[in-house]
Amino acid sequence: MKVKRIIRVLISCILVISLVGCGGNSNEYEGEAKTPACPSVQKGRDYQEVIDDFEEKGFKNVKTEKLEDLIAGWLTKDGEVEAVSVDGNTSYSQDVWYPNDVEVIITYHTFDEKEDEVLTVENNEDLDILVVNGETESEPDAFAGYTLIEVDGGNLSGHREPNVVVDIGYGNREYYAFTNEFGQLVRVIADEIILQDDSVEPVLSTGRYYSDEAKVPGVESPNLDEGHVIADSLGGVSNAYNITPQNSTLNRHGDQAYMEKWIRDAGGCTNFEATITYPNTQTQIPSKYKFTYTLNGDVIVDEFENINPDDTVSNSSQEVISNSTPKVAPQVTTEGDLSKIDTNGNGIVTIAEAKKAGYSMPITSDHWLYQYMKDSDGDGMVGE
Repeated sequence: MKVKRIIRVLISCILVISLVGCGGNSNEYEGEAKTPACPSVQKGRDYQEVIDDFEEKGFKNVKTEKLEDLIAGWLTKDGEVEAVSVDGNTSYSQDVWYPNDVEVIITYHTFDEKEDEVLTVENNEDLDILVVNGETESEPDAFAGYTLIEVDGGNLSGHREPNVVVDIGYGNREYYAFTNEFGQLVRVIADEIILQDDSVEPVLSTGRYYSDEAKVPGVESPNLDEGHVIADSLGGVSNAYNITPQNSTLNRHGDQAYMEKWIRDAGGCTNFEATITYPNTQTQIPSKYKFTYTLNGDVIVDEFENINPDDTVSNSSQEVISNSTPKVAPQVTTEGDLSKIDTNGNGIVTIAEAKKAGYSMPITSDHWLYQYMKDSDGDGMVGE
């Protein structure tokens, strides 16, 4: 009997200790709340959903701030979150405990609530920006005749829908690609080219956002690359709306590569527009590219065909040799006479332009033309 009594006492003690322990654990975070997803995830969501997330986690002091900056609500939606701060911290981490009464501020975009005010270029800066050549152009007007669709940046399908517009900018960049009625990529525009930033973006060791590019019909050719219209380094994605089958030499060492390097070296550019043409309506392989952009205040126009510039010059030479009629070799332009070499007057001399003027490749850094050419690999030699 005495032994049984001792056992009962021990069991009772164990139960009491267990209950006390459980009670201690339940009170460990009393008066605190744990943060939901981090600000970068919350950005772009509807503000009411974010409020619900914080309140479900136990936060009691959730406030909102409006950015009354919307005109049409086309690209940025009404109620779209711009930033979230917890106790003044706009870069808080997920699953961190805070006192549940700290101030949580959710900042979101919405329309101006001012009533009976007619917006004009005099009283609204955003509207002033949208006035082009005396006519008001809103974003929907720019997309008139096209259907705006979403395509994942890493989608490898080579198919394109006809008459659509797709945002091909990585992250929050706004780069827009347009197709024609045949599904050919014919135009790409961007108000501002924002360079890739591998310190905050998930960039692979290859310098790309994605491990592969879309398989647009034509890229299976050994002489054609999966060429980005806007390169990874300039913030472009890798789906079919930013990829065309492009001559490998042109893409890696030619005018396309030079253009990308100039934009990178300048820290970006503005008013970017690419126009892409095709030899017929059945192919997805372009015949010509035209790029217009503003670089350090100067308007640059780059035009080139989708061919290997070295082959073009080689074929031209063969034609001269095989032709029975003697032809005069091109006269080499004298030093300093840039206007006779830079045929499009954009201040940049391409390999093709230099060869047409009679200069042999490569052009080295001690040559007077070098300063006007694009040395994409920085080895002091162009056209090697």
